[in-house]
Amino acid sequence: MLAIFLLASKKSALRWLVHLGGPSLILLGLVDNSIIPLPGSTDIVTILLAAHRREPWIYYAVMATAGALIGGFLTYRMASKGGKATLEKRFSKRKVNQVYAIFERWGFAAVAIPALLPPPFPIVPMLLAAGALQYPTRKFLTALAVGRGLRFIILAYLGYRYGRHIVKFFDRYYWPVLIVLIAISLLGAGLGFYEFRRRRKVDQATSPPTPQVQGRTA
Repeated sequence: MLAIFLLASKKSALRWLVHLGGPSLILLGLVDNSIIPLPGSTDIVTILLAAHRREPWIYYAVMATAGALIGGFLTYRMASKGGKATLEKRFSKRKVNQVYAIFERWGFAAVAIPALLPPPFPIVPMLLAAGALQYPTRKFLTALAVGRGLRFIILAYLGYRYGRHIVKFFDRYYWPVLIVLIAISLLGAGLGFYEFRRRRKVDQATSPPTPQVQGRTA
């Protein structure tokens, strides 16, 4: 959603982030890898910063990766202290079991691959699962660094190499891109709400009835 906000307010927030430079990627990384993710925000700013070429493009890739590591580690630590209850409070039981199964089978790749893939592929469930399952901190940070590092290196290079064309594209097709992003977000929110209602009905239908306490008669 922040990606939409940045595009919608490109004369204020987006320009401020670009003007701030590399440190803005630390701030975005802290939020984007927390329990309230903002998909696409760090990607957009990384590309734009590399396109402006105020610093070497690799600098922005490093800063974006550093922000992701800090934000991801904070989420990991929160889950490690809260245990499995942290994950079970945010997701349905079925989703939690799927995440545990994926993580227990793939381990390192369960963090590295989601970190590499672009939105809307979620990474927060894996960050929480790593902490809840007490996955070793060093392996967790290495996996997150590998995935996010490769991702931001690719994005920063594309911004450096084709940044001017990308900026011109957004300037030319600004409103169509914004409308499409809003439509996709609304569709995703609608599908998420529908799935939540459906799962709630299934859970209510499959849950055992609450035993009724009969009054004692004298």
